Amino acid sequence: MKHIIGILGGMGPAATADMFQKFIQLIPASCDQNHIPLLISSIPDIPDRSACILNHQQDPEQHLLTYLHNLEKAGATCIVIACNTAHFWFDRLQAKSNVKMLSMIDSTVNCAVKMGVKKIGLLATNATVATKLYQNALEKQGIDVVLPTTEGQDQVMESIYLYKAGKIEQSVSLMEIEQQALLEQGAECIILGCTEVPLILSEAMKKQPHFYIDSTLELVKTAIDWYYQQ
Repeated sequence: MKHIIGILGGMGPAATADMFQKFIQLIPASCDQNHIPLLISSIPDIPDRSACILNHQQDPEQHLLTYLHNLEKAGATCIVIACNTAHFWFDRLQAKSNVKMLSMIDSTVNCAVKMGVKKIGLLATNATVATKLYQNALEKQGIDVVLPTTEGQDQVMESIYLYKAGKIEQSVSLMEIEQQALLEQGAECIILGCTEVPLILSEAMKKQPHFYIDSTLELVKTAIDWYYQQ
């Protein structure tokens, strides 16, 4: 095998499994041998990214770097990260990586640009919002960003943690309220800027797929394109 894509996941496991499933769904394969080779790291002891950025708790960088190098040693020739907030460390990880890395932020913003939207909502973790990973990239492209209110952002974060804890119905209820609030503020569509959010809003996405940009899906598309270009 000439090329292997490594998934740096575990943040959380369900989001990592969702990325794997999207690779399977999108690859035009008629048999096992037609699928893209993947290596998946889903070791969940990586310290909480938001807690580090916002509350100066344990830094996950060394864990991320260790598991990234493990993927390299196992044969990965390209690496994607199955977590938006972890992209705060993307440049530092890429600088210490021996292989190509693909950015979830870039892939998602590129999709928004291609869609031609001028005003877009963002559902993401507190840390992703606070570090402006998406806002800065979108505003450079002339796209206005609509965010939840302070109270609404607290509800988004609560929804994400509820989902991680297996409290699915409560999680969905909170997130649906906040996504509707963004649409009412004039957002043409919404970036699902946390890898748990596409899972939380999966039913809503089936009903109105044009309202959403799934960051996991966009990164998978970019990775598949990369693979076939090699």
